[in-house]
Amino acid sequence: MPNLTAVRPLEPWTAPTATDPVASTLRLPGSKSLTARALVLSAVADGPSTLRHPLRARDTELMAGGLRAMGAHVSTVDDERWLIRPNPLQGPAHVDVGLSGTVMRFVPPVAGLAEGPVTFDGDPHARLRPLGPLVGALRSIGVRIDTTEGASLPLTVQGAGQVLGGEVVIDASASSQFVSGLLLGGARFARGIVVRHVGPPVPSAPHLRMTVQMLRAAGAAVDDTTPDVWAVEPGRLSGRGWDIEPDLSGAVPFFAAALVTGGGVTLLGWPRSSLQPVDTLRELLSRMGGEVTLGTDGLTVRGTGVIRGLDADLSDVSEFTPVLAALAVLADSPSRLRGVAHIRGHETDRLAALARELNGLGADVTDTADGLEIRPRPLRGAAFRTYADHRMAHAAAVIGLSVPGIELDDVACTSKTMPEFPALWSTMVTGGDGRQ
Repeated sequence: MPNLTAVRPLEPWTAPTATDPVASTLRLPGSKSLTARALVLSAVADGPSTLRHPLRARDTELMAGGLRAMGAHVSTVDDERWLIRPNPLQGPAHVDVGLSGTVMRFVPPVAGLAEGPVTFDGDPHARLRPLGPLVGALRSIGVRIDTTEGASLPLTVQGAGQVLGGEVVIDASASSQFVSGLLLGGARFARGIVVRHVGPPVPSAPHLRMTVQMLRAAGAAVDDTTPDVWAVEPGRLSGRGWDIEPDLSGAVPFFAAALVTGGGVTLLGWPRSSLQPVDTLRELLSRMGGEVTLGTDGLTVRGTGVIRGLDADLSDVSEFTPVLAALAVLADSPSRLRGVAHIRGHETDRLAALARELNGLGADVTDTADGLEIRPRPLRGAAFRTYADHRMAHAAAVIGLSVPGIELDDVACTSKTMPEFPALWSTMVTGGDGRQ
């Protein structure tokens, strides 16, 4: 059965409804994916590093806290400039992963390099998120890991001060983070790391490319020329400055607002060359009726007054699924979103949760083996459960632009990746300035 347990009772938040086309210029927080990877690489580098414009949110604070617990100096006093100075890693230490997939999958390989035990646990649902392939891979290269039940949280990495490394065979079809976690720590393993994937395709390929590019930027020798094989040579990593791009996944609901209202949204500070899948987002939003341009002022999405249905494989950009599903229930024709079976293991079973909540608003949504089939119907305002999942809250907010009376049970769950979301969203809808 999918995990659809209701979250604790909280003060409901009524999603604001737009009476006019939105016209907003926003400066959004930094990318969670880039911030998390930069933190890990900085903690195992040979010298100090600086993160400029990092994301300060629950997931990244937990990542910083976990690395700090093992001995790394991580200063997050300045919101715009985090300083990391590597130190010898050691236990005993405890890492709270919260509900963060990046923390639970990126930090255990690093914990193997520590001297002493490092324990991991998190929110109750974190114990249900897939972790077994990573645990098995680490054990196969000499890392001792103690678990109470199976290969899930809670667990303890018995750090020996070094990791032998070598070749691992892994089924990473449930999450590309299994591969990224091994690669991020692999340069510091005695033999480096060769990760060979066997099984269905690895999802979220852009995130793997991001990992490889950031490793190379830190000085690692990485070979990813063979499909489903990634090799990192042993060696030193350099401390450096990391410029963190705005978070593309966090921007998607704001861009969706342009389509829903027939307005325009510009995200300031977008780089000409991005590590995130902006080209894929441009294609998807264009197919749904949007106009996407990258100019000197940033990345802009404009609505055309129509939302078209979408048939698309979202395996590379599964984080977009909830918001695209929200657009799909407001579209002029049916949609089929596929290739995202793995998001059943995210903060909640996103496919089951989306089908249940969207149907509760009057939509006709079928939860399929690997996605959603969506047939638009007239919608009504109603309670919308988020299941402590920030992306569910984003989807509800998008629908609320067009449908009055959408009440989220827990908008605070957006603090996982964007604490400012409720204020930014309301400011956008009411016509204020979202620059920060």
